[in-house]
Amino acid sequence: HPITATRRALEKVFHRMGFDVLDGPHVEVEDYNFDRLNFEPEHPARDMQDTFFVAPPEGTPSDLPWDPARSFVLRTHTSPVQVRTMLTSKPPIRIVAPGTVFRRDDDPTHSPMFNQIEGLYIDRGVTMADLKATLYRFVAAFFGEGLQVRFRPSFFPFVEPGAEFDMQCPFCRGTDGVSSGCGLCKRTGWIELGGSGMVHPAVFERCGIDAEVYTGWAFGFGIDRMAMLRYGVPNLKHFFEGDLRVLEQFPC
Repeated sequence: HPITATRRALEKVFHRMGFDVLDGPHVEVEDYNFDRLNFEPEHPARDMQDTFFVAPPEGTPSDLPWDPARSFVLRTHTSPVQVRTMLTSKPPIRIVAPGTVFRRDDDPTHSPMFNQIEGLYIDRGVTMADLKATLYRFVAAFFGEGLQVRFRPSFFPFVEPGAEFDMQCPFCRGTDGVSSGCGLCKRTGWIELGGSGMVHPAVFERCGIDAEVYTGWAFGFGIDRMAMLRYGVPNLKHFFEGDLRVLEQFPC
C-alpha cells in the first residue's frame, strides 16, 4: 500500500539519521494525549467535536469525578509516544513516532483516520538551529538535494517558540512568488509540511525532565501528505477506499 511504503521510507531516512523508531497504543489516556503536553482543559482540541472519546472499561463506577488519567481517547497525534518516552527514559532522547491517529475531520484533504510521524530530540544545548538542520537533511534525503526549508512563526501548546515548516516545491522549485511555481504549491514555490518548535518547559516539568539542564525540539507532519506528494495524488481518500484499480497504479 502506498501509505505503508511511504511510512517505511520515512522510517528508513530517520533511522539513518540516528533516530529510534517507536510507536504506542491507539487508545490513550487523556492525560498523555493532552494534559502532559500543556493543553489547557478548555482547549478546543479536547472538544467532542474534534476528538473521539472512548467509553471507560466495563465496570468503571459512573459516579467517579472526571480524571484525565482515567479518561480515554483515540490518540489525536503520536505525541503520547513522546510523553511515554520522556517518562521512562533519560536524555539524550532521539526518537521518531510514526503511526495512525484519529480526529473528527472528513473532507478531500482530511480523513477521520490518518497517519502521522513526529520527532523528538532532547539533550544539553539543543537549539532551533539543530531542528532546521535536521529538517533540511530530511528533505534532502526524501525529496532530493538542493531544496530549501523555511520556518514561519506559529503556536502549538507543547512548544515555545513554535513554527510551521515549509520546503521549496520539489516539482517546480519556484521561490519568487507569482512569477514561478506550479498548481501543487499554488504558485507560491513552497509546500507546507508540518509543525515544529522547542519543547515547552511545562512539558518537561510534567514529564520529569529538568528544563534547566536540557532543551529539546519536536516536529510532526502527515505521512499521508508525504504519500500524496510522493505519488502526485490530489485526494487523500483514494488511499483508503480500497479500490484495487487505484492502488495498483502505485509502484511500492
